[in-house]
Amino acid sequence: MVDGPVVTVRGEAYRDVEPEVARFTVTALARDRDREAALTRLAERAAAVRVLLDAAEPAIDRRETGDLRVRPETRRSGERVVAWHGSVVTTVTVSDFTALGELMLRLADQDQVEVAGPWWSLRPDSPAYREARQAAITDALHRAREYAAALGAQVTDLIELADEGGTAQPMMARMAFDAGGAEAGGPPELELDPQPQGVHAAVRARFAISRPDLS
Repeated sequence: MVDGPVVTVRGEAYRDVEPEVARFTVTALARDRDREAALTRLAERAAAVRVLLDAAEPAIDRRETGDLRVRPETRRSGERVVAWHGSVVTTVTVSDFTALGELMLRLADQDQVEVAGPWWSLRPDSPAYREARQAAITDALHRAREYAAALGAQVTDLIELADEGGTAQPMMARMAFDAGGAEAGGPPELELDPQPQGVHAAVRARFAISRPDLS
């Protein structure tokens, strides 16, 4: 138990840092009245996506294929199947942003392929989180010293320090298509502006202070 006056403060830190990775999804689609034909087309289109991703392997940090869906399309009046729909989604993570726009355009140029993203983010172990936490602690100590000084006292000891969590929100990209390449007979270009990531950290701290001078 602390014998003496105590000051409790909240320290916070906000940082805008450059993103470290970008994620986007590639969805291969197929539709046909015959189920086997739909599955065959889906497999072919998914394979074409894999070929492009294999060629871009040096620029890719990670890729995950999942969310395979095959569903029937029926008439409103009953259960008669009029077509089969299939889709398979691949999530791609890259850290080489110079190759990102070109890779996304190549994938989007494939037949019956959807591309969505990118979403910018930080790595889970990014130093930005540690730096924000340290800045929050510094802010807490600075606040405590301000309160103590206002009372004619000084901070003498740390009693408790608690992490109140922090956040970093993934952000969508701003995109711009450059049609100049297509008009000149070359491929279109896609300019991507990586969006800074807002990092927030907060701590709660209790400090012991010397006896205030209230005279």
